[in-house]
Order: sequence, then C-alpha cells, then structure tokens
Amino acid sequence: MGRVEARERNMSHLDSSEGEAEHLQDLGWYHGSLTRHAAEALLLSNGMDGSYLLRNSNEKSGLYSLSVRAKESVKHFHVEYTGYSFKFGFNEFLSLKEFVNHFANQPLIGSETGTLIVLKHPYPCQVEEPSIYESVRVHTAMQTGKTESDLVPTAPSLGTKEGYLTKQGGLVKTWKTRWFTLHRNELKYFKDQMTPEPIRTLDLTECSAVQFDYTQEKVNCFCLVFPYRTFYLCAKTGVEADEWIKILRWKMSQIKKQLGQDGGTMRSQSFFFKQPLSGK
Repeated sequence: MGRVEARERNMSHLDSSEGEAEHLQDLGWYHGSLTRHAAEALLLSNGMDGSYLLRNSNEKSGLYSLSVRAKESVKHFHVEYTGYSFKFGFNEFLSLKEFVNHFANQPLIGSETGTLIVLKHPYPCQVEEPSIYESVRVHTAMQTGKTESDLVPTAPSLGTKEGYLTKQGGLVKTWKTRWFTLHRNELKYFKDQMTPEPIRTLDLTECSAVQFDYTQEKVNCFCLVFPYRTFYLCAKTGVEADEWIKILRWKMSQIKKQLGQDGGTMRSQSFFFKQPLSGK
C-alpha cells in the first residue's frame, strides 16, 4: 500500500476512530497506570505462560505497554495510539475493535532471543475470587499501588490454601495427618509442614468432583474423585472442610472455564514482533 493510499485510508477512518483510546477503559485486560514492576508481579504470581495485559507507558502520552508472561519472565512491548490508529510492531489497527479482535486470534510474537510467545490468556483487570475470600490479596494490593517488594513475600497467589488434613491411605486404609498445599492447579501433600518434597502432587485438571463424604467413620470428611482413585480427607472442623471444598470447587470451575475458552479460540500466526522494550 502506497503512502498516499494509506493516508487516504487513515483519513477516511479518522472520524469513526477518534477517541478510541478512551474506550480502553472498557477493555477487560487494560490495567491503566499499573507499573512495570506491578505488572510483572501480577503475571508471575497469578498468570501462566501466555498471560498478557495492557497498561500505560510513562514514556509519553498515547504510548502503552503490552506485558506478556513467557516461562518465568515477563516481556514488555510498545503499543502506540496515534490519534487515529493503534500501532503494534508492523501492524496498524484503525479501531480498538480491530486491535482486540487481533488479540483474540492468539498471535505469535517473538522475543529478542527468538523465542515465540503465544498470547493465550488476557489477564483481567477485575479478578473473580472464591466466595470464602474477601479479596485476592496479590491482585488487590497491586491495583492499589503497593510495590512488588511490599507484596510478594507476604501475599499468596490467587486462590491458595494450606493446612493439615487427615488422609486415608490408598492400599492400607489407615488415616495419617499430612500437610496440604493448594497452588494454581496442584494439590500437594507432605509428611509435615517442614518437609521440602511432597509425597504426591494431584493435578486438579484430572479431578471430576469434590464433595462432602459420609461413608467413612470420621466427621468433617470430604473426597476428591479422580479417574484412578478417590481420595478421602478429613478436616478438624466442619468450617475448615467447607472452606477446602469451596476453594477446590472454585479451582475446578476456573479450569473448566479456561478449557472452554481454549477450545473455542482460533489460533493464528498473524505476526512476529522483533524486539521487546528495554524500558517500560
């Protein structure tokens, strides 16, 4: 496309595209003035490979940063609003709708090392949380301006829980107290709280049900149903058992929701972006 033709095309869309940047406030994964460090802490604590969010850049007006989690690091890329279009790499979008639709197709971008990053999971500005939690502390604190050093050592990741439960053995049906930790989609149990290595890790993506159980000769008992085995666990109180069930069910609902999104999302290799930002 020549310069004259491109200019005429841009001018023809000027009226309809004017003020598009104002509509970013309605974009679910736009985080406004979230800082670079806060974005990294959010994505590393609560996100997964391919999680991304859009935020303001401090370099100049109309410049934004797309922060993307890749493995155990976060990359940052420029997005510029010119007044009539959004520029990202070698791509130009004349409306916010075009820009958002482009990301809905999971484009690939490349880092400075040549590693390809698939944009899979928009990180929401508003995070759904389990009903038993008053807030998701990492997300909420980050959004209210606390720094990474303030937060990460003291606040858990999204939807975590830990504590002692009594577990029934697999082959030998004896009951033993174990230390359980729930992080992301993994439920691990250890010999005790001080033991560094887990006895076993249960992948909740394979779990089909979590419910109270009344078949055992113990109170406050619940079970997790897997294809290969049903695990029976008992808490000290009914309230504690109810908390475990609620958060495990919430985790499973999030897994199903994510699997549904992945299944319904088209994949495309629409563009490559050469260099991440060195700054914001």
